[in-house]
Amino acid sequence: MSSYGFSTSSEGSATAIALCRADRTLDQCRDCVRTAAHQLADLCQNRTQGALWGYYCMLRFSMGETTDQAHDSSSSSSSSSTFILRSYENVSEGNEYFREDVTRLLADLRVKAANGTSDLKAGEGTRTTTTRSTIYGMAQCTPDLSSEECRKCLADITDEMLRVFDMAAGARMLAPNCIIRYELYSFYNRTRLRELRMLQPPPSPPPPPRKDDDKRDVAVVITVTIGVCLLALPACALIYLRKRLMMIKGTSSSHHEVTQTIDEINTVESLSLQYDLGQITTATCDFANANKLGQGGFGTVYRGKLPDGEEIAVKRLSKNSGQGNAEFKNEVVLVAGLQHRNLVRLKGFSLEGTERLLVYELVENGSLDHFIFDPIKRARLDWDTRHKIIWGVARGLLYLHEDSRLRIIHRDLKASNVLLDGDMNAKIADFGMARLSRHDEIQGNTTRIVGTYGYMSPEYAMHGQFSIKSDVFSFGVLILEIISGKRNNCILCGENVEDLLTLTWEKWQRGVAEDMIDPLLHLHNSRNFLSKMVRCIHIGLLCVQENAAYRPTMSSVLHMLNTSASTLSVPTEPAFYMTSRFGPIQEYDSGAGLLEPSSRNHMSLTTALYPR
Repeated sequence: MSSYGFSTSSEGSATAIALCRADRTLDQCRDCVRTAAHQLADLCQNRTQGALWGYYCMLRFSMGETTDQAHDSSSSSSSSSTFILRSYENVSEGNEYFREDVTRLLADLRVKAANGTSDLKAGEGTRTTTTRSTIYGMAQCTPDLSSEECRKCLADITDEMLRVFDMAAGARMLAPNCIIRYELYSFYNRTRLRELRMLQPPPSPPPPPRKDDDKRDVAVVITVTIGVCLLALPACALIYLRKRLMMIKGTSSSHHEVTQTIDEINTVESLSLQYDLGQITTATCDFANANKLGQGGFGTVYRGKLPDGEEIAVKRLSKNSGQGNAEFKNEVVLVAGLQHRNLVRLKGFSLEGTERLLVYELVENGSLDHFIFDPIKRARLDWDTRHKIIWGVARGLLYLHEDSRLRIIHRDLKASNVLLDGDMNAKIADFGMARLSRHDEIQGNTTRIVGTYGYMSPEYAMHGQFSIKSDVFSFGVLILEIISGKRNNCILCGENVEDLLTLTWEKWQRGVAEDMIDPLLHLHNSRNFLSKMVRCIHIGLLCVQENAAYRPTMSSVLHMLNTSASTLSVPTEPAFYMTSRFGPIQEYDSGAGLLEPSSRNHMSLTTALYPR
């Protein structure tokens, strides 16, 4: 594999060509290609040609052809060898110039990519639309194409993309020798692209200077050097003073991180939310084990009591966790301004030395998972209580998605992140993974997927795409868990391995969805509410549909929960990626640390085969 993510190889009569996205690291590239090779071997056992596009790479092979022949046979972009992916969302009405803006951006990208070198043919760029939004785009060819071949390949797939454009908010076109993509969010790594361009061979050195020019050149160098030093003097002084102050406070990388954290949350400090470390230490009896409420990968939670008698919960983040720094800043900045009865209230924080503490209201009954998955405690949850919990979580999510000043996507909604107060009211907690977005922003994208398997939506787990519909998927899983009392993992072990979504869907299809209701509910005469329970199962299935566009919004969910008069739409098949696509389920919990991407090398499981 070259430094630019391109490789060709031959083994007997087989020829393979691999191309990685230019903005990805070599490690990501190698992992992606390695997995693609295994999947192609499984999918294409009886084929003489095949291709697989992953999120970070493309791999294609042919049998009985040389590399040049394979190149010639796949350089065209016929419909049999191209694949298009488009956003579920369209741009808002009134943006009549959006198509023209996309067309011009893609034309610019074609030129940039075609003018690349024999090592790298890629181009990225942006264009501001008439509505002041930004379109981000990237195009790339295999570097073995000539400039003209690259331009033609990209022109062909661009024409095909625009033919089915239909005002899509984002799309990508994949061909065996070139790819092109645009989105309304920044999806490429600019830093990596700059690094690659720095690796390009330098231009030929100029001819050696004539001797009579030497004195003049020396004078110029001295003058420029003095000028640069004078200009840099204020910056050097500032750096020196900053380092001197850090030395006085103790020069350590952890302290530097704390300084950065203070800068980022200074607006929160002005709200007088900062606690004295000594005060928190006293409240928790110096973080005594007897006061420990729980522990995860980011740190430990302790019970404490303030001098006025108020009880608090203190999250003490791990001193050695880089993710803990990010989580700390995320929770303070996001949660401090949130006020809703179904969200856990952040009372403040403490940041002294290497200690990072988050102070919350104490929620008496702990997390939902300690009730719903415990055969003894679960018996305390009658139907009214379970419905109140579902309703409370739905109200909390609606506030995050629609009613807060900025739209917040939780990204890690699950039973252990729902706390129950003394009256069994639900409160959503743990915003360390949450992401902000504007209310007009439809979808976000990340290359580092965090969360808990079983609760992740398929588009997020496999492609890093998150939106409010990702939270809706997690909420749907939670509904089914609350009603059934079962975790969304292996239920029937042995010859038939099924997860909760699969089993619920099968029961629904056979018209016996009531079989999924927790038998303990019968002890509370809850059979009188059988129709409401089945309706909740129906709503849960609507929330976990594989296509995010089909899932309801939280405002629609609340309407469906609030009335039994409205008719519910028929759900489509849920996403069964937990078992059928990734093998047996393993439980991973964000409380135990950040997850690696669920498909470790970001492979898309969509393949396009082009047989001979």
